Amino acid sequence: MWCIQRNVPREERSRHDLDSITERLPLTGKPFSIPILLLALACTFLGCDRDKDAAQAQGPPRTDTSTPGSKASTPPLTFPPDSGSPPGFDGNRSIEYVKEIVAFGPRPIGSANHKKVEDYITSHLKGDAVEDDRFTADTPEGKFPVHNIIAKFSGTKDGIIVIASHYDTNYPLRNTPYVGANDGGSSSALLLELANQMRGQKRDGYSVWLVWDDAEESVKPDTEVNFLSDSLYGIQHLADKWQADGTLKKIKAFLLADMIGDADLDIDRDQNSTPWLEDTVHEAATRLGYQSHFFARNNQVSDDHLPFVKRGVPSADLIDFTYGYNNVFWHTPQDTVDKLSPKSLDIVGCVILETVRLLDTK
Repeated sequence: MWCIQRNVPREERSRHDLDSITERLPLTGKPFSIPILLLALACTFLGCDRDKDAAQAQGPPRTDTSTPGSKASTPPLTFPPDSGSPPGFDGNRSIEYVKEIVAFGPRPIGSANHKKVEDYITSHLKGDAVEDDRFTADTPEGKFPVHNIIAKFSGTKDGIIVIASHYDTNYPLRNTPYVGANDGGSSSALLLELANQMRGQKRDGYSVWLVWDDAEESVKPDTEVNFLSDSLYGIQHLADKWQADGTLKKIKAFLLADMIGDADLDIDRDQNSTPWLEDTVHEAATRLGYQSHFFARNNQVSDDHLPFVKRGVPSADLIDFTYGYNNVFWHTPQDTVDKLSPKSLDIVGCVILETVRLLDTK
C-alpha cells in the first residue's frame, strides 16, 4: 500500500476520475504541511476513543466526521436482522501464520524469499480450488515474474465476493531488512485463516474468492516513484483479465485487507472506497461490538482496490494507516510482529465474515 491523502477538501477530490491520482509519497516519509499535520494529529487524538461500553452499540453516525461539509451516504441501507451467531475466527492461529511468513525475511518480487512465501501460501491451500495467475511484469527495474494466488470457495448464489491482500514487500530501504509483518504479512495471514473457516463448506450465499495478489509494492527502492507506473502489478493484471473474460460482471463486492494487525487497531474510512460497502462494513463491526475500532478517521487511500473501483466494482479498503506514532513503522525495519495483536486480527477477520454474511442476504 502506498499513497494517502489525509482529509483532503472535497472540492479537490474526484472519486470518478481515479486516473488523476498519480502522485505518491516518498518512501521515507509524507510531506505534510503544518496545518495538515495538525489536523491529522487532532483526528488521531480526538477521534479515536476506545470506549467499548455496550451503550455505544449503535456506533457513531455514518458521516465523514473529520471532513467539513460531509454527508452520510444515501439512500440509507436496509440490513437483515442480526443472526445472533457471531462468526468464528482464530486470531491466535493467524498471528502464528504472520510469524511464519516474517521468518522468511524480506520478500520482494523476484527474490528467493518471495518464492518461499508463494510456496508457503499454496501449501496451506491443499485440497482447495486454487487458480494460479502468473505473468511477467515490465517494470522500471526490468522484467519480474508475478504470481497471484486465488482460492475459490463455491456458494449457492450467482455472484462472487472477492477478499484480497498483497503478500510481497517492497525492496529494502537503504538495504535495511524490512519484513513487512503488518504491511502484507498480517493480511496474508488473515486470508489463510479465512480459508480455514470456509474449507469444506458449501456456502449458502455468494462464492468467495480469496486473492493473495503479488507485486503490489514498488520494485524501485529509495525513490519517489509514480503510483500508477510502479506498483499494483498483480491486482491490475487480475482486474484486466477478469474484465476481458466476463468475471468482473459477477463480482458483487471487492474487500481489501491491508495493515490490519496493529495492536492499536483503528480502521480508516477510505474515501476512495464505495460508500454503501463501507457502511456495510461498519454495520458488521457494530453488530459484533467492534465499532470503536472502525471509521473514527477519514482517509483517501491509493491501494490494491483502485483497479476495481475504476471498473465500477463496489470496493472497500480495510486499512489502519496510523501504524505507530505518525505512522513511523510503515515501510521501515520496525514493522515487526511485536507491534501486532492476535485480537486485532480476530476483530478484522470476524468483521469481514459478518460483512460477507450481510452481503449474502442483500
